[in-house]
Amino acid sequence: MQNKRAVFICTFCLWLSVNISVTQAAEIRDQFERITPAQAGYSEAKLKQLSEYLEQHGSSSMMLLHDGKVFFQWGDIYQPHTVHSIRKALLNSLLGIYHNKGVLALDKSLADYNIDDLSPLSSIEKSATLRQLLQSRSGVYHDAAADSPGMRNSRPKRHSHKPGEAYYYNNWSFNVAGAILEQQTNQSVYQLFLQHIAKPLGMQYRADVTRLVEGAELAIQNTDGFYYYEPSRSKYPAYHFRLSTYDLALYGQLYLNRGRWQGKQIVPQDWIDLTTRPHSIYNEKYGLSYGMFWSVLVNNKDDVDPPAFYHTGTGVHMLGVYPKHKLVMVHRVATEQEYQFQASDLYPLIKLMHQARIVAE
Repeated sequence: MQNKRAVFICTFCLWLSVNISVTQAAEIRDQFERITPAQAGYSEAKLKQLSEYLEQHGSSSMMLLHDGKVFFQWGDIYQPHTVHSIRKALLNSLLGIYHNKGVLALDKSLADYNIDDLSPLSSIEKSATLRQLLQSRSGVYHDAAADSPGMRNSRPKRHSHKPGEAYYYNNWSFNVAGAILEQQTNQSVYQLFLQHIAKPLGMQYRADVTRLVEGAELAIQNTDGFYYYEPSRSKYPAYHFRLSTYDLALYGQLYLNRGRWQGKQIVPQDWIDLTTRPHSIYNEKYGLSYGMFWSVLVNNKDDVDPPAFYHTGTGVHMLGVYPKHKLVMVHRVATEQEYQFQASDLYPLIKLMHQARIVAE
């Protein structure tokens, strides 16, 4: 398969060379118990086929957990990569924590939060609520940092929909939600993530972040994230995270546990229930929908509990949570350099994963 150059957000390529030293590797305290595929109810032979697929298609790493225990891992699970759009699922927890504290109100409007942008928002646009930002139904179609060319080309015209009227996967909404969180807490999203998520879960993440501006000659080494600004488009940055497969597996397990970790409720359970249910079904045939900073897979039987919630990053990274099967899945690709894996390779990978199950639960 022909290699493709990783087109990093919008107009430039970001090159990264990160090596985990022997000392750093020794400091990683992996807290997951390992079990055999059979103990998790999976076929070792079929998981071998999955390993071969990962090798052939240029994956970086993958982990599968059953009930919090690792039964499959492939590649370097401790190597950080940019998570791309999975950043939205990471912000979900922080928004829930501060909503529970009363710091954020879902039904306050952009006007209430004093939000405006380079191309001023109209009064109708300012009536959009934080809830609608999280649902990606804000109706605000302003230029945004980290929009791909495809997103810019498919963006509806300004004022073509009223707030709440239509779903559109909208980086402006995502970026502004992060800005509101920082504004209301007076802290960076990266420090908030360290305090409320990374430290309690024992992640590698240490909130070592930097800032990138569109068009600069930049390379990032050993960072955990970065603000990405496109000052010609919007004053609000995108909040990019760089996490390892291991860290994302911890995060997925937190959500499988409905926000509990070692006996403590870290993310409110009712918030997880609210945000991981479908709010906008955009593909009925395949049961694809969007919740609130999570994608949701529903089935045709309209069960109360959806079979999965997940988020992908640039079409190749994935964090998936499958409550019915007590399963957490993480797949990564080294997208900060030339890479082979394509978005069209992800579905066959997921299919191989599900085909490896040998027991009904």
